[in-house]
Amino acid sequence: MYRFGAYGLLWLVLMALGACNTAEDTSNKTIFNVNLDQGLSSMDPAFARNQNALWMDNQIYNGLVQIDDSLHIKPCIAKTWELSADGKTYTFHLRSDVYFHDDAQFAKGKGRRAVAADFAYSFARLIDPKVASSGSWIFSDKVNGKEAFVALNDSTFQIQLKQPFPPLLSLLTAQYCSVVPREVVEHYGKDFRSHPVGTGPFKFKYWKEGEVMVLLKNEYYWEKDAQGHTLPHLDAFRATFISDKQTAFMEFIKKKLDYFSGIDGSYRDDILTKGGRVTKKYKGKFKVNIAPYLNTEYLGILIDTALPIVKHSPLRMLKVRQAINYAINKPNMIKYLRNSTGTPGYAGFIPQGMPGFDTATVHGYRYNPAKAKQLLAEAGFPNGKNLPEIVLSTTTSYRDLIEYIQGELQKTGIRTRVELVQGASLRELIAKNGVNFFRASWLADYPDAENFLSLFYSKNKIPFGPNYTGYHTPQFDKLFEQAYHVTDDAQRYKLYQQMDNLVMQQSPVVILYYDKLVNLYQNNISGYSQNAQNLLVLKNVVKKQ
Repeated sequence: MYRFGAYGLLWLVLMALGACNTAEDTSNKTIFNVNLDQGLSSMDPAFARNQNALWMDNQIYNGLVQIDDSLHIKPCIAKTWELSADGKTYTFHLRSDVYFHDDAQFAKGKGRRAVAADFAYSFARLIDPKVASSGSWIFSDKVNGKEAFVALNDSTFQIQLKQPFPPLLSLLTAQYCSVVPREVVEHYGKDFRSHPVGTGPFKFKYWKEGEVMVLLKNEYYWEKDAQGHTLPHLDAFRATFISDKQTAFMEFIKKKLDYFSGIDGSYRDDILTKGGRVTKKYKGKFKVNIAPYLNTEYLGILIDTALPIVKHSPLRMLKVRQAINYAINKPNMIKYLRNSTGTPGYAGFIPQGMPGFDTATVHGYRYNPAKAKQLLAEAGFPNGKNLPEIVLSTTTSYRDLIEYIQGELQKTGIRTRVELVQGASLRELIAKNGVNFFRASWLADYPDAENFLSLFYSKNKIPFGPNYTGYHTPQFDKLFEQAYHVTDDAQRYKLYQQMDNLVMQQSPVVILYYDKLVNLYQNNISGYSQNAQNLLVLKNVVKKQ
């Protein structure tokens, strides 16, 4: 069985709250219910590599800084900070009222104060090869080892960079940069993944993998709302792990879930019209939030000809890659397969909603089947003659999308075979340059376009970073490194746009669409966040009984 059943789960949470003796004891307890359909592999922020991990880590941990719904940097554990004149040293002044959750590894089991040495440890841990954090790239090319992280005293923390990096504050909002306590992490070792201890609004209570997770309110949490009330307002958080999206959606309709993110093709038409509006069937039944999402959906193409699997692939040829870009009718794809919850990928890799996004300056590809056929002929494959079949790898969740693309490419003479791969296996193949042509997405780790462009920086090639396509252009690298020294945002965005244009010209990716988040909330839920990173922020949420 994939779950306990509603009553068993409710009993578990109430037991955890210590309030299961009488109905009167539990009548004022508020439990927020979600489902994590893609599972969860770790609650260690050093491995916050997918949406579910980000959601969970965002409840349990804090960092130096945080972002608001407008993507502005705000203080968190750091009250204030300053930057040295040479742009390489950041000094943070920490709050003195932030404490870790209780754990047996602390004196008398009581959570101690979080201090600067904890940040020095947490950040050094990210770049420790023994930890093998998926977030090591956050700092690996920016500092000269763990000595770059300095605790001047308990309340003063310093980061010393090799060279300026203007987006650093944005980068520090990533969940990878959460603070963790050394004694707890070292006690549990790799099992810290399932024994998380942070300073966040909720504390860990219980996790039966693949079935249920429970977090409880951190009664000693330091943040307050605008009216001066202690956060969080909820008493508990409960997650189930129903893998079938349609089954999970029915749980939401039955009001057994308070929140639902994303709409699967199996029931999308039931909820949304092709124009992206709520259908009459569900209008007013729950709250719907549709907004830009810092997520680029794309097809990745491995282009590094030094790799054996690329040497004889037709995808090594620029005109074939460009033909693929021109061959796909993106507006129809979004209307009929996404119910208009997306924006056609006409610009570059930087998504809509990200500061610096500009369709007037960055030029991608629009639907032009005649141009696609022309390029294919110029590449030596008129009407696809003698063009080998190309394997396009994806997961079951995106089968309808990829089969649509397969049909579009077929019209111009490009024959593809769709290969369905289990999600974790495909991610591993992509991360090892083991697949030529694949569907992927890149969700912002932090709200700066540098995060997206880092996928094309040559020093981020596998295994050192997320350059999954093997893209390498000296001009791009030069601009990427030049941007480190530009503190003026507007000027830096111009460099970003130049880089994005270079990527589009070489076509190591096919931009399908810039995503839109579709979040559903029950009508009794208020105070939820509406941010373009789709971070699940629950500290301000209120649930009416």
